Amino acid sequence: MSNRRLSISAATPRSIPTPSEQTIAVESEPPTTSFDANLATTSQNGAFTSASPPTPIYLNGNNAGTSQQGTPSHRGLAPPTLNALPHVSLGPAAHPSTHPSSLASALRALNDGPGGVAFRDFPTPSSNDSPYTKSISSTAPASPRIPPVRQNSGSQTPRVRPHATTLSIPGMTRSLVSPDGKIADRDVAAKLVIIMVGLPARGKSYITKKLRRYLSWQQHNTRIFNVGNRRRVAAVTSPTKHRKESSMDMPAQNATILVNGAQPPDSPAQKKSSSDQDDDDQKPMDQSAKFFDPNNEQASKLREEIAIDTLNELLDYLISGGGSVGILDATNSTIHRRQTLFDHIKAREPKLGILFIESVCKNPDLLEANMRLKLSGPDYKDKDPIKSLEDFKERVKAYESAYVPLGDYEEDHEMQYIKMTDVGKKLTHFGLGGFLSTGISHYLSSFNLSPRQIWLTRHGQSVDNQLGKIGGNSELTDRGHFYSLALYKFMTQKRMEWLVEQKDKMAQSSFPPLPGDQSPPYPDLTRELDEKNFCVWTSMLMRSIQTAQHFEADEDYDVKNWEMLNELNAGKFEGLTYDEIARAHTDEFTKREVDKLHYVYPGVGGEGYLQVISRLRDMVREIERIKDHVLIIGHRSVCRVLMAYFMDLTRDHIADLDMPLGMLYAIEPKPYGIEFHAYKYNEAKGWFDEVPNYKPAKTVDRGA
Repeated sequence: MSNRRLSISAATPRSIPTPSEQTIAVESEPPTTSFDANLATTSQNGAFTSASPPTPIYLNGNNAGTSQQGTPSHRGLAPPTLNALPHVSLGPAAHPSTHPSSLASALRALNDGPGGVAFRDFPTPSSNDSPYTKSISSTAPASPRIPPVRQNSGSQTPRVRPHATTLSIPGMTRSLVSPDGKIADRDVAAKLVIIMVGLPARGKSYITKKLRRYLSWQQHNTRIFNVGNRRRVAAVTSPTKHRKESSMDMPAQNATILVNGAQPPDSPAQKKSSSDQDDDDQKPMDQSAKFFDPNNEQASKLREEIAIDTLNELLDYLISGGGSVGILDATNSTIHRRQTLFDHIKAREPKLGILFIESVCKNPDLLEANMRLKLSGPDYKDKDPIKSLEDFKERVKAYESAYVPLGDYEEDHEMQYIKMTDVGKKLTHFGLGGFLSTGISHYLSSFNLSPRQIWLTRHGQSVDNQLGKIGGNSELTDRGHFYSLALYKFMTQKRMEWLVEQKDKMAQSSFPPLPGDQSPPYPDLTRELDEKNFCVWTSMLMRSIQTAQHFEADEDYDVKNWEMLNELNAGKFEGLTYDEIARAHTDEFTKREVDKLHYVYPGVGGEGYLQVISRLRDMVREIERIKDHVLIIGHRSVCRVLMAYFMDLTRDHIADLDMPLGMLYAIEPKPYGIEFHAYKYNEAKGWFDEVPNYKPAKTVDRGA
């Protein structure tokens, strides 16, 4: 921009000063500086335009007309002229010849420095050199920063509009009401009631247990409330006893019953009080197929009461018990029942989210297999399997007579739902809102019942392992290379053994299963087993990649490196030993010991276990989705997190799970849960020995 002085033509409308004001202005007019023209104009095509005058700025906070200060002494430095500041525009004040005399006097006092040297005569840095080019620099001494006071800038006080219910991930999000990133008690709208829908033997309990395991692994407090378990207690004792039970007792019992898919010996469903046996009014109620007949008014009333009581326990858990997700596991097969549950929830807490999940089974072989599994359940345990199967089919027919699937009614009333067909082969949903509902939909879409094995191990011994250092990217030692070779040979043999075993099962079984069969095979087992691939996944760190080198050389294995499988990043502690950290960084070492799950290593890239859980979320979905075998060669933190998911471990065990080098774990998904085996590396034999009755344990290494 040109630094010529701006000349305003007579045609430009300006305020006309009085003669006395004009005299003072002429006497006080300062020499032109390069910034005077910049303040007043901008030029794009060589032509200048007058700047629009902003609201006048008074220098002392008073009216300009009251300024009566005289000229300061010419012995010292005066403050810089406002005209010399490149980022300040004073409008008319920048041109005293046309401004009132009082303001002109004030400007002259600022412009004239002691000894006749004004601040405007000093070189001024370019405006581009300062990041604060739009702020007036303060000459006042530094003062403490006053934090903003929490307030409501909206049009209504107190706030009426509900708060946003966006994604909450422990360890990855943080807010004023949720410093740990969990779903806060205030964010009730982010909490979710899941209501299962579907006829018996459609896989509802299988879905609920996997959902609870996944959501709990993601650090969202989740619990299952099974109406059938409470119904068995009520019907075995008395129709009214379930209402006398404490509402805080049953959820814990229900959760215990459903955790591993098996009833414990002391389950209320398998115990009968002696006092109940002595009371004629507390005879066991018939729970055969007639009990589920919609025309049985007494049984229908009891089942309705039990459903509402179970729902109240669920709501207590969400509203006042610290829960994030509550799953109501029942058939809920009629519109009347679903609307009753919906209205009851909204009456207690209108902001709670409600999601219906329906499981539909159209594959007759899969349905028959599910029915066979029911024969080992609490309703038919230790009973004649043929008669039990006939009774169960009659029960299903009773439900079918009144069954209405999810669809038009829910859509007309804006009720969100997900419908699964044949355990994930087809998935439809409507009106999903909230991050939990959409995340659940993604997870359910990954389900499959294909028989396969999931293997998990740490890499072979590395140089840093030998030195006791954490992190880093060192190579394998000689012992580590021997481990990689033994792992390849052992996995190749186990792969062949599994294939032979599955073919034997298929040859000895019949499909549909014969009456009395209690452990039917997979429907997918009839497919060609030889087509099943074997994937080997490593991290992108050298020690993990080198452990898979023999698999890489075999074309019958598919090897892939994943960055999300990398070891937990120790930040600025990478390459140190735990003893060095304990000596030089005592505070950090203590913080990690107190709460290892939530601890995050300091420094660039530092992570904690919650960050590892978050980045492995997609990995878990991929493992659930694929129908091939997979071997994961990971690191201690990664193996801990993955083992916690598959073994359904609590959050208290994740960060302290014993995960030494040389251990190999086999996980085989089943319709009723998982089949688990553990193997320990025998270095002398160069092979792996199975560890019988292995159970995950807490590490004894204080630094691990």
